[in-house]
Amino acid sequence: MDKELKLIQKIIIEAANAAREETKSEPEPEKPSISKWPITCNVGPGLEGAIACESRVGYVNGAKGWLVYRGYDIFDLAANATFEEVCYLLLHGKLPNNNELAEYKNQLFEYMHINQTLRRLMGFPVEEMSVMGALRLGTNLMRQEFTNMDLAVGRPKMINAISSDEDSIAMENLPEGEKRAIYEFKIKNKAGFKKDTKRSDRFFEKQTAIEACYHLIAGVSTIIGAVSRVHQGRLPIEPDPELSHAGNLLYMITGKKPDSVQERIMDIALILHADHGMNASTFSSLVVASTLADIYFAVGSGIAALSGPLHGGANEAAMRDIRAIGSVDNIRAWVDEKLTKKSKISGFGHRVYKTYDPRARVLSPLAKFLISDNKKYQQLYDVAKGLEKTIMDSSISKDKKVFPNVDFYSGLVYSCLGLDDELFTPLFAASRVAGWTSRVFEYIQNNRIFRPRALYVGEFNKKYVAVDQRD
Repeated sequence: MDKELKLIQKIIIEAANAAREETKSEPEPEKPSISKWPITCNVGPGLEGAIACESRVGYVNGAKGWLVYRGYDIFDLAANATFEEVCYLLLHGKLPNNNELAEYKNQLFEYMHINQTLRRLMGFPVEEMSVMGALRLGTNLMRQEFTNMDLAVGRPKMINAISSDEDSIAMENLPEGEKRAIYEFKIKNKAGFKKDTKRSDRFFEKQTAIEACYHLIAGVSTIIGAVSRVHQGRLPIEPDPELSHAGNLLYMITGKKPDSVQERIMDIALILHADHGMNASTFSSLVVASTLADIYFAVGSGIAALSGPLHGGANEAAMRDIRAIGSVDNIRAWVDEKLTKKSKISGFGHRVYKTYDPRARVLSPLAKFLISDNKKYQQLYDVAKGLEKTIMDSSISKDKKVFPNVDFYSGLVYSCLGLDDELFTPLFAASRVAGWTSRVFEYIQNNRIFRPRALYVGEFNKKYVAVDQRD
């Protein structure tokens, strides 16, 4: 197996070299610097292009095809790191040493045991719910297990909020207020509920906040595994201390201990999805956290945003398309029909990348590697590669710089690992929870409630008409 793991590493390094060669003519980005607010920028509908905050967590460069976590290139991390290391990096700003990594892995494993949450969750008709719906509910139940926020005594006190909203001033004026609002993650200690403390001690309890992030990174995977088992008509199973986080995620879903190759490829998939700039689910999490709601609600809002088909679900759609095409002989006719109707082709194009998505560069050869030992997916892989070539050779790719994105091959990788389509988006959440928690943890230290404006295009001076006089 060591030979195969080294081959996987080699595959990623080769993908990295190809990516750097293809984009070497693109200029290097300027060295980042601390911004001076307010910032002038062009803003499109949906806040496209708006700059809402500063971050050291992650960076995306669409022209270069870069995805960077805390300064580390995604190819470097995918080739050498584990998901646990990447989570620690995103949260703490540095890679852990041996002792820190061992302690963190032990904590994650401990926090995977959320028996009270699962007991409460199973009181709902989980077998009838989507995995994403059950996952959103499960994170709320985790909130009840680990915090006292749902109790009256746990309700945040208004005295602890500073600069909470700007509705009290005319929005024609420049925004003003304190630079920072106070936020606290409040969790139970071993003796019971955390006691209220003086306001001077509640500005930001770092260790408590980190533990809440750990709870969510671990617990989301456990909930996904448990709900998946229920959907299979089986009972949830406990994580195995001999497995990694990725290995346990597979084990808790399938009931079978993955081999080292399956475990490593799942690990890489989690790394690739862990963070990706100010996407819709990350933004949702930050908006909710900025109101001084707690991180369990914040992550729940990220899950809710991810459940929408414009954010999550593209890999499911891509797999449906690949299956529908059925054979490489059908690709040309299928593509021509799509292009004629100007229909979206799932798994292609990206709002940010104007070159090949670096995550897809890794997942494509990994799918091929998995299929070498799993021939039942060979035809689907052949269709996927044929579809990619057809799109890449078409005018739409050349004119609009449309390339495969992370969703095109991720579904094929997950299928080869024995995972059902309904788990593709929840697996996204199992990974992205690391990014959500890291960015919330960063943002709240200098919190400012999000308060964009809407451009009013309605009427003025309309007069009320009595109901019996209306047309």
